[in-house]
Amino acid sequence: MNPQQQLRGKWAIFGLMFIPGFTWASWVSRTPFMRDTLSASTELMGMILFGFSCGSMLGVLLAGKLVAQFGTQRVMRAGIAILLLGLVLMSISLALATASGVFASLVLLGGGTALIDVVINVEGAAFERALGRSVMTTIHGFFSLGTLAGALAGLAMTATDISTSWHFAAVLLVNVLITAVALRHLPRTSDSERSEQAHSGSFMAQVGRELRDRQLMVLGVVILAMALAEGSANDWLPLLMIDGHNLNHTQGTLVYAGFTAGMTLGRFLGGYVVDRIGRVWMLRASAFSAALGLVLVIFSDNQWLAAAAVLFWGIGASLGFPLTVSAAGDGDNSAIRVTIAATLGYLAFLVGPPGLGFIGEHAGLRMAMLPVLALVVVALFCAGAAGGRRLEKAEQSG
Repeated sequence: MNPQQQLRGKWAIFGLMFIPGFTWASWVSRTPFMRDTLSASTELMGMILFGFSCGSMLGVLLAGKLVAQFGTQRVMRAGIAILLLGLVLMSISLALATASGVFASLVLLGGGTALIDVVINVEGAAFERALGRSVMTTIHGFFSLGTLAGALAGLAMTATDISTSWHFAAVLLVNVLITAVALRHLPRTSDSERSEQAHSGSFMAQVGRELRDRQLMVLGVVILAMALAEGSANDWLPLLMIDGHNLNHTQGTLVYAGFTAGMTLGRFLGGYVVDRIGRVWMLRASAFSAALGLVLVIFSDNQWLAAAAVLFWGIGASLGFPLTVSAAGDGDNSAIRVTIAATLGYLAFLVGPPGLGFIGEHAGLRMAMLPVLALVVVALFCAGAAGGRRLEKAEQSG
């Protein structure tokens, strides 16, 4: 791969990772409008949002096998098509005020997002190894940049009372334009890498062998916790600030934009900091920051202190996913290991947050964040697993 191909491939990965983040934040920013349009209780909103989790988990569970069988290009195309179809269906369903239609649209949006994200994580980890330098935090930074752009666009649309139909039409157009340019240059590094590695047994047999790796399982705990910290904010933060801290719709969306800004800042600066203090200490610092932000959001009665604390929450949650995925990719059979780590992350990222709605219905959304806080504290003590293979390699080379 020559330098020009590397540059095109890198920006193709960045652009395609922007799409799911931008689309996600666009519809999340309209969840208060969605709740009011459907006259949904907190518990019913949790059930509706569970549609996204259902589609996502189906996509995540199928993605590894599909990539192994059909390659990254085909799976990426399918993921984008499903994502865009879901966006169209959500626009129609909100116009008709049908909860079942919104649920179905979220299933499609979840499935498309999962396929895109798993492909990008597998391809990004392989591309990182081919380049010989860290790019995973930047790749995930573009997901966060997408969420920031989507949140700010949603804020503008909400403040100016633009309908969701026009809002989602604009999102659809942006996605089509990016796809038309980026998909042609998506590298197939993981396909080439996989063809050069000799692994015996079926896809599921290889997964079973990797699941016996203790370090990978500890990394799974970290990614579960940090992905839940990110996912719970993506699903609930606007409503948490509105219902839990008495902000209005525009203010709640603005706070969510602050969270995405923290995520974006953390991921774009993360690679620079990781190179200087190491992956383990960066993960510990991230977990501490996320825990601090959650403590203030949950227990502070000052709405503006809670709103400011969201920045700590966002910065802290930003690096958990990319750093653990990168750590999981160390060693042999990296594509399978990355797929396992990504699947565990999405399990918390997507299935966990809707379950918080049931707690929020009875105890309030602020108290619903307590399980998130507890898991982030656990991640703080498990972060050492992210340095195991790197330390072993350093010792061997020394």
